[in-house]
Amino acid sequence: MKLYIVPTPIGNLEDITLRALRVLKEADFVLCEDTRTTKNLLRHYEMDKRCYAYHIFNEHQQVANLVNMIKIAGSVALTSDAGTPGISDPGFLLIRECLAADIKVECLPGATALIPALVNSGLPADKFYFHGFLPHKKGKETTLKMLAERDETVIFYESPFRLVKTLEMMLHIFGEGRQISVARELTKIHEENFRGTVAEAVSHFSEKEVKGEIVVVVKGK
Repeated sequence: MKLYIVPTPIGNLEDITLRALRVLKEADFVLCEDTRTTKNLLRHYEMDKRCYAYHIFNEHQQVANLVNMIKIAGSVALTSDAGTPGISDPGFLLIRECLAADIKVECLPGATALIPALVNSGLPADKFYFHGFLPHKKGKETTLKMLAERDETVIFYESPFRLVKTLEMMLHIFGEGRQISVARELTKIHEENFRGTVAEAVSHFSEKEVKGEIVVVVKGK
């Protein structure tokens, strides 16, 4: 019995490893954040697998049952909608409980949004701090003040609907001249990598409707 953590493409369906395809093909079943998204990927690679939903809204209720299912199965794959499960996506709870139940867990290397956004930013990548998603409302200003004091390059995810307001808040906390890179829709047709100061980022993204997944990379203090 083994649980495989399988990274899936963050946009371009070609960004999946041969090993990930083999593991998905051999798995008894697949646990997915959204079964529709994962089934689209599987169909693209001509696979027909049993898929079960495992997401933020049911993970606490389902984890014990899923651990028992994995014990019976020979091989199970855990995926998220995009990227590596457990990185700002469900996965940690199931992995922890599987390890506690002496189920082997193996994580495959593969797609994640934060690394290409960091490397492509042109900002120092030897040391960095990844924060995940910022708080939606309460605690956002406090969190940004903490991030502004870090010496390493800082990376966080943000919703397109909150990006401009977050950048405007950063203007007063990080300062107008702090260097920033905003990656949008990585690996997709409309990929955008904005590089400049926080003030320039506010001006740029205020002039249009922002869509897609966002990764913000900020130079350390």
